[in-house]
Amino acid sequence: MELPDFMKYANKFSQNDFVEKISRVAKRAGAKLVYAALILFYTLQSDKISTKDKAIIIGALGYLISPLDVVPDAIPIVGLSDDLAVLIYVLKMVWTDIDPSIKEQAKTKLNQWFDDDEIKEIDDLFS
Repeated sequence: MELPDFMKYANKFSQNDFVEKISRVAKRAGAKLVYAALILFYTLQSDKISTKDKAIIIGALGYLISPLDVVPDAIPIVGLSDDLAVLIYVLKMVWTDIDPSIKEQAKTKLNQWFDDDEIKEIDDLFS
């Protein structure tokens, strides 16, 4: 799958829209997508990440929030696959700069929405 130019979605990102979208689609999206999104969201709030990386993260989260996707979110099963691909792509770009406490913060939040069996899928985040 070829990734879209997600940077054009940067203006779609807002903290409130992100929280609303994740809350609404969490179970349907799956733990892997939600975990990746939460890590990026919390990383965005860190002062240890470069402005360039923050811009890339904002583009990816804006793409997640936007109703205009390459594959519309309303399509069952595959509707969020492009969103996951964008999030994973950006996550790989900034992974080495992510503080372990951010990963733990994302995992703690994930535990509020998913049970232990569902959370196991994040163990293999990049595949």
